Amino acid sequence: PMIAVLALPRRFHVRIAWRDLQDLVVRVFTGHQVDPEIADIVAAALLRAEADGISSHGLARVAPYADQAMSGKVDGFARPVVSHPAPGVVHVDARTGFAFPAIDAGLTAAEASVTDQGLVAVAIAQSHHFGVAGHHVERLAERGLIGLAFSNTPAAIAPWGGQQAIYGTNPIAFACPRAAAPPLVIDLSVSTVARGKVVLAAQRGEEIPADWAFDVAGGPTTDSRAAFEGTMAPLGGASAGAKGAALALMVELLCGALTGSNFGHQGSSFFDAEGPPPAVGHLIVVIDPARFGNGGTFAARAEDLFGAILEQPGTRLPGDRRLGLRARVADAGFEIPDDLHQELVARAAG
Repeated sequence: PMIAVLALPRRFHVRIAWRDLQDLVVRVFTGHQVDPEIADIVAAALLRAEADGISSHGLARVAPYADQAMSGKVDGFARPVVSHPAPGVVHVDARTGFAFPAIDAGLTAAEASVTDQGLVAVAIAQSHHFGVAGHHVERLAERGLIGLAFSNTPAAIAPWGGQQAIYGTNPIAFACPRAAAPPLVIDLSVSTVARGKVVLAAQRGEEIPADWAFDVAGGPTTDSRAAFEGTMAPLGGASAGAKGAALALMVELLCGALTGSNFGHQGSSFFDAEGPPPAVGHLIVVIDPARFGNGGTFAARAEDLFGAILEQPGTRLPGDRRLGLRARVADAGFEIPDDLHQELVARAAG
């Protein structure tokens, strides 16, 4: 399949303020069959990814998202439908629309009830690209909650010992509040790297490390285009990839079977405008630590552990780089390639 993302050259040429770039991306989406309110939510999610240095989930997604809205692969006007099938369960039907409005609706409902319940599971069905998984749980941690998130994605990983992709790269994220610091956020995929990194390398004509992916014959490859046509290496690589494949299977069951959505091998690609909606699923577990025994001291206990980690030279907690990049962009704006900026302007103009 074609790789429908924008080329991202190494040299940056245009500096643009966050609000101005947000408005530009919104205009792109509203000109490509996306409701203005939904366009604003989606644009904000992509810019936050770009600000955190996760370019594979940032502006590179504008073109494929817009093209998919035009083709009907994602419904740019779909409003999520929220229901409460059980006291500790929130179900959200994304209705083959963008994931971000559905996630926002589900988390808003969970936040309203988790103090009473102690724990709420948010099941999101018939959805689209999950975006940066860590951002969804970070929102919860900023409110004093603990979040654990899962999403399945279109097939990119073969079962251990096989050669045909069945599982997605299936991100997993965790976040918890800290006493006097930004939340701890852990965000990973069950592949060695996120597939978006391979897509960007293929678009740039760059090679990739040999432990990232396999070609169609199942052999390790440094050719990014061959890797895109093949499968991703599961977390653990050649020696311990069975563990990553097992995690991928777990996420498929939680997000495909449990929510009533497509499995990875049934979902269409996030990277082109061809075919039916991906219709994948997400599961987010929301925990109020104050409702769990000694949970009232959770933040202090967590700091005990973090302190023990940081006492050792050379250690750090996840997220330091992300927060630094975000702060710089908030202060100075984005630097983006000139040709990318021109492409966005052209799309916004229709």
